[in-house]
Amino acid sequence: MSKPEPAPSLFAAREPIFPKRVSGVFRNLKWIILAVTLGIYYITPWIRWDRGPSLPDQAVLLDLANRRFYFFWIEIWPHEFYFVAGLLIMAGLGLFLFTSALGRVWCGYACPQTVWTDLFILVERWIEGDRNARLRLHRQKKMDFRKVRLRLTKWTVWLLIGLATGGAWVFYFADAPTLLRDLVTLNAHPVAYTTVGILTVTTFFFGGFAREQICIYACPWPRIQAAMMDEDTLVVGYREWRGEPRKNSDEAKAGAPQGDCIDCMACVNVCPVGIDIRDGQQMECITCALCIDACDDIMAKIGKPRGLIDYMAVSDEVAERSGEPPKNIWKHILRPRTILYTALWSLVGFGLMFALFIRQDIEMTVAPIRNPTYVTMSDGSIRNTYDVRLRNKNGEDREFRVSVTGDPTLRVQLEGTPTETVLVPADTAFLQRVYVVSPEASGPSNSEHTDIRFWIEDMSNGDRAYRDSTFNGKEN
Repeated sequence: MSKPEPAPSLFAAREPIFPKRVSGVFRNLKWIILAVTLGIYYITPWIRWDRGPSLPDQAVLLDLANRRFYFFWIEIWPHEFYFVAGLLIMAGLGLFLFTSALGRVWCGYACPQTVWTDLFILVERWIEGDRNARLRLHRQKKMDFRKVRLRLTKWTVWLLIGLATGGAWVFYFADAPTLLRDLVTLNAHPVAYTTVGILTVTTFFFGGFAREQICIYACPWPRIQAAMMDEDTLVVGYREWRGEPRKNSDEAKAGAPQGDCIDCMACVNVCPVGIDIRDGQQMECITCALCIDACDDIMAKIGKPRGLIDYMAVSDEVAERSGEPPKNIWKHILRPRTILYTALWSLVGFGLMFALFIRQDIEMTVAPIRNPTYVTMSDGSIRNTYDVRLRNKNGEDREFRVSVTGDPTLRVQLEGTPTETVLVPADTAFLQRVYVVSPEASGPSNSEHTDIRFWIEDMSNGDRAYRDSTFNGKEN
């Protein structure tokens, strides 16, 4: 009896992609964006910003220990997290705007996965050579000294880039020079080493090995982007009506008039996700436009017009097939969907700016002590107790005066001081116990509830802030 044949595998092994080097407008634009974004990421933690003797001098700092976010001259406190939420909303709306106008332009130019993958491919090309050399090295079965040397050199550089990436990230959460010294001398907290280690490994793996698989399988955006796009969205596409039939197609071999596409595969060889743009718009396409540069270069060499592969809109296809010019690019970009996203993005931005400029440097919260709601003193007066939290957002200590309005007979007593003023340290939320006393014969003493208003005044410049509360008197 013959042995049954094994069931065919439903999965194919991944074939690594080795993009070919290309030059052109879009490739140069990607190099510029790569340099700017990586420069911002690596350099920002080392920028200094003088905020005074009692505050950190790092320009951008996420101070988790003290629950602060510093961004140059802006300081965000925990209760002001709505600023962070607003920035996240703006980021989402900006992503919707660019996607509706230009497809996955974020993925192709500024996504961290794309930026670091470009950097890793650049290192790989420097060490192992361009596409054909890397393909030969990959297909070489024998692991000789040269292959081992090239691989170890490449992986070492990748690992150093990953280490720099993880190290730069932790510098955003502590004073960068101090943390670097602690990391080198092995005196840093284990959390810092763990974070650096995790980010080093993930950067090394995502940028060096996973690459396009992160974009295709791990990232959810390719599945979501279709909701942001329509027939007027400008995406990278192939003018099939101009390029077909290709040079090596059956139609061309049978004598049909040949199109502009000479089937050189240049667009495929430079694609970082390994697709053929001539097959139409695909989920894997990240709109990096490298195929445009490659195709334009070939068209120039054979004396054909550029733009066989280009940014285009589906709505222009009918016009172009009939020989009419496409719509102006701004008619594609400025349409109701993108105008709405721009308006919403601007509205959130102006709201955040307005809130930022009107916020005060001093703030307070008032929490009445409810157990008991009031205390009857030996002289018959009624006393209510409050916890008042005073926030001094200035870079130096400030003296605050606490007062109450609502009834002229009420008087204020501060716990721990005989005066109505208290010294609040710089950049601190200070908790002060405050007593409000009403004489026995006064209105608030004999009223169950009386509305009052707490005031704080900065004695150095006269700035004031207030919070409303209630004074509890005797129940009738």
